[in-house]
Amino acid sequence: NALLQDITCLAADRMLIFASYGDVFHAVARNKEVVHTYKGHKARIHLLQPFGDHVISVDVANVLIVWDIQSEEEYLQVVFDKATFAVSAILHPSTYLNKILLGSEQGGLQLWNIRSNKLLYSFPGWGLGVTTLAQAPAVDVVAVGLVSGHIIVHNIKFDETLMKFQQDWGPITAISFRTDGHPVMAAGSPVGHIALWDLEEKKLISQMRNAHSTAIAGMSFVPGEPLLITNGADNAIRVWIFDGPGGTGRVLRSRMGHSAPPTKIRYHGQNGEQILSAGQDGTLQSFSTVHERFNKSLGRGSINKKKSKKKGLQHDTMALPPITAFASEVAHQSDWDGIVACHQGYITCTTWNYQKTSMGIHKLRPEEFSKNKPVDIYATAVDITSCGNFAVIGMSTGRVDVYNMQSGLHRGCYGKERAHEGSIRGLAVDGLNQLTITAGSEGLIKFWKFKTKDLVHSTDLSSSPSGILLHRDSGILGIAFDDFSISVFDIETRKIVRKFSGHHGRINDMTFSPDGRWLITSSMDCTIKTWDLPSGCLIDCFLLDSAAVSLTMSPTGDFLATAHVDDLGIYLWSNRSLYSLVSLRPLPADYEPSMVILPGTCPLEDVDVAEGEETCDEMIEYDSPEQLGEQLVTLSSLPESRWKNLLNLDIIKKKNKPREPPKVPTSAPFFIPTVPGLIPRYAAPEQENDAQSKVVNIGVLAQKSDFYIHLEEALSTNKYAVPLNVLKDLGPSNIEIELRSLAPEGGGSVEVMLSFLRMIGMMLNKKYNFELAQAYLALYLKLHLKIVSSEPSLLEEVSRLSTQLEETWIHLRTLFNQSLCVLTYMKSALL
Repeated sequence: NALLQDITCLAADRMLIFASYGDVFHAVARNKEVVHTYKGHKARIHLLQPFGDHVISVDVANVLIVWDIQSEEEYLQVVFDKATFAVSAILHPSTYLNKILLGSEQGGLQLWNIRSNKLLYSFPGWGLGVTTLAQAPAVDVVAVGLVSGHIIVHNIKFDETLMKFQQDWGPITAISFRTDGHPVMAAGSPVGHIALWDLEEKKLISQMRNAHSTAIAGMSFVPGEPLLITNGADNAIRVWIFDGPGGTGRVLRSRMGHSAPPTKIRYHGQNGEQILSAGQDGTLQSFSTVHERFNKSLGRGSINKKKSKKKGLQHDTMALPPITAFASEVAHQSDWDGIVACHQGYITCTTWNYQKTSMGIHKLRPEEFSKNKPVDIYATAVDITSCGNFAVIGMSTGRVDVYNMQSGLHRGCYGKERAHEGSIRGLAVDGLNQLTITAGSEGLIKFWKFKTKDLVHSTDLSSSPSGILLHRDSGILGIAFDDFSISVFDIETRKIVRKFSGHHGRINDMTFSPDGRWLITSSMDCTIKTWDLPSGCLIDCFLLDSAAVSLTMSPTGDFLATAHVDDLGIYLWSNRSLYSLVSLRPLPADYEPSMVILPGTCPLEDVDVAEGEETCDEMIEYDSPEQLGEQLVTLSSLPESRWKNLLNLDIIKKKNKPREPPKVPTSAPFFIPTVPGLIPRYAAPEQENDAQSKVVNIGVLAQKSDFYIHLEEALSTNKYAVPLNVLKDLGPSNIEIELRSLAPEGGGSVEVMLSFLRMIGMMLNKKYNFELAQAYLALYLKLHLKIVSSEPSLLEEVSRLSTQLEETWIHLRTLFNQSLCVLTYMKSALL
């Protein structure tokens, strides 16, 4: 659950995660809910250190507070003088009970006993500010990172320096030690490089250059593993594995987003699972709506890929400016590049390959500009045909060119010199490659034959268009104007069919719903509006705290994705009309939209959820009654194995017959023997007699079972629930034994047999445990058919049961047939 502001500091112990923003910090349990809040600082917290049952926090005003984690109370507060000792790093040296080591901007170190609030020792330091402290795998040894780029490995027990290293890339931002048997220390720098030092030979092993494109913010070796986890301000977290020669690491896994806000987002493909996003950081990335592990970065645009790779990306003069517009198509993406993009103020358009997750091989620009690059001419709009073969590119001069995506060759241009007098504000190619539609800033929309490049039709618009969007399936064109209005144009009749006004700022982006019924627009007035095209009404509008720069609707219609001003994330909004009944009535003319908080960052809802989770333990568990209604036929909730194979028990027993007789254990059993059955009961210890009698004791066999006794009682009371429950608790073999013993030759009687049939009759009457009634009756008839046919009282009861069964079954069959008919109709009917 999101905290109220951006997290500035993070620390964790084995149970909780501590996160701070401003002068408050929270303890978060299960990576989800806030369980403790600690308020008491007056300034921004910049250091956190868990410490057993306590947690230590330091703010920028130089106040150190020790908190009791559970009670949220201050245990101790120490104020340091900022002029002599400004706390800049904090560490608990391992095995040092109740002690913490503090580093300062002045360069000195202090060892404090927190329990007794005593300064135990002051280290003079090295005259340079301490940026980070790290515990080495050896006891008493810590690594100290300095502002100058020096790393001092120091023994704090004897206050002596063991070794010194120096990096040339500025202050040390993070230090970590390998604990898998290799004496290696890694140190991070503000330019994104990592240095690896051998502590035995006291030398540099290797450098990992450009591990991140910004400063290394955090770095940690996984205990006992050759894995290093790093993160930086470039919005990336990477896991490096050290398994190759030379001691350097390679990326094993990574998660990354844009390091600068996205400018344009579009769904890629038809499954609605990938969103392509171009950011101000110059990269093109693909985000998955299914799982983050499917995210991938297509990298950053570069004028000359080979040269820029040789030079290293740190100060890459070859890097292209951010992408302003792009179009993608999946039709031939496995054969050649399927994405074309134009860059800010740049004449050359680039192609990108989604499968190879890299920039493509072609640079698309007119022939005459291949040698000299003009400053004031640049590409403004692109589109790619639905077959993935051609890219259409519009320029700021009004020129529109067609290129082949496979070869990158120029295939002609529209108009003699140029297509429009003004700059191109938008382009679209229809679904069958018949028409190309271009919009110019002079206020004209022109229709061209795609193949012959002839002008078919030209329409004068009321004002200058700022962008166009074509819904290929329905042939509907959305046009956004500079005067903040929107028109909908039908390309078949070439007429404006709808006009919408209501935005009070520049329209940033538009998207159609997959069926073409809705047009969704976002504007600089921070609203997102949904227009219903058939009725021509505004049906939804919501206000956000930052304007949506770009938006795109999933081709499956389930999500709307938005990217916002100064925001790195892409937000998903779910389409409520898919899973609940939403009345799409027109909104009133004076409708004032309410402010909506962006998805995933709403603290109020999260609090409600957390409260609900706490009370859910005390909620009364719903106990389903044995029968919901008297008219319903109800089955028991017993597993199939307890009733399904009752008729085939003899076959199963034959199959499961042991090959050898069971062996008698030589010594006493480890487990106490139990009586066979579903409810475990201990067997009485047998008296061992050497001279065993060969005469079978009939008295033992003739003992009446619980089931038998309850059936006898039920003859007089007519309550059959108890014997039924006894039978339900037994396993298949025991059920068979019980039913066999009902017959006179098994020690039973005709009266009890009659009682059993009445129990089945009661089950059929009440219509519950329906499948058990069938199974028990089937086994009963199989075992006792001869006796039943010879006893008139039993015969009478069986014939009564037979009619009862028939009635219930006819009723059930009618219901089945009705349901099947409705299902078949639903499947085959053209709705």
